[in-house]
Amino acid sequence: MSTANLSLQDASQQTALAPARGHESLTGAAMRALLRHRSGMVGLTITVALFAVALMAPALAPYDPLEMHTVDKLAPPSATYPLGTDEFGRDILSRVLYGGRVAFKVGGISIFLAAIVGVTVGLIAGYEAGTFDTVTMRFFDALLAFPAILLAIVILAVLGAGVFNAMLAVAIVNVPIFARLARANVLTEKHKEYVDAARAIGARPTRILFRTILPNSVATIIVQVTVSFAAAVLLESSLSFLGLGVPLPAPSWGSMLSIGRGFMAYAPWYPIFPGLAIMLLVLGVYLLGDGLRDVLDPRRQKTIL
Repeated sequence: MSTANLSLQDASQQTALAPARGHESLTGAAMRALLRHRSGMVGLTITVALFAVALMAPALAPYDPLEMHTVDKLAPPSATYPLGTDEFGRDILSRVLYGGRVAFKVGGISIFLAAIVGVTVGLIAGYEAGTFDTVTMRFFDALLAFPAILLAIVILAVLGAGVFNAMLAVAIVNVPIFARLARANVLTEKHKEYVDAARAIGARPTRILFRTILPNSVATIIVQVTVSFAAAVLLESSLSFLGLGVPLPAPSWGSMLSIGRGFMAYAPWYPIFPGLAIMLLVLGVYLLGDGLRDVLDPRRQKTIL
């Protein structure tokens, strides 16, 4: 009797562990496929390198980003100032490094908030349907009708300029995108057999949404996160360019571009380097997103298993 019970327990443990092992192997296979994806690896390398540089800015920056060297105003790139100085004699390399911290902070936090709120609302709207679905989707459609930069400017005009308000504005702009994506995934998945099986065993709607349907929608959400992050970096830079983002004299790539364009004729290094930083980060994230899209595409499942 005891031997039979032990056998049943072993069998149940193996059955319980099988999905975890399968999921782990699928994740590992997807990572290996990403490592073989040329443009995805280029994007991953650029993004990780820029993140590491921004993270270590206090150690890598040769000067304080706010320190002024009045005798070296608009100095060209040299051994003392590798990327030159601005109109106040501040080291541009140091300001570009610290500006990267702002870009990752605003982009990362705003997209995280947008994904949490948007995915939650989209899952509930798609699963419950009815009045809640109609009202929320029409509201999000109205938000999507505005250009992102215009909507962000309106929000900041109401809330005021600043880093926190800029993050909030970027998050609000991106919430409808994640909500509609999550809703579309729910509408596709909620009538499939595995969801019907979950209902049949008495699973609650919240468990069905967040434990059954959501894991099957993670791939598309991850890809959207990368695309939205790149767009958020551009949006934050645009707001700072207009004077609505990070307040001066704090370093921001957008504000450096805005001020530096006035010195383009005789100090071209001033706007060029922050512009290159924006271009590299956006390029890296977009390439990474393309790689993730190819790796996580169900139609390419045979190539990653």
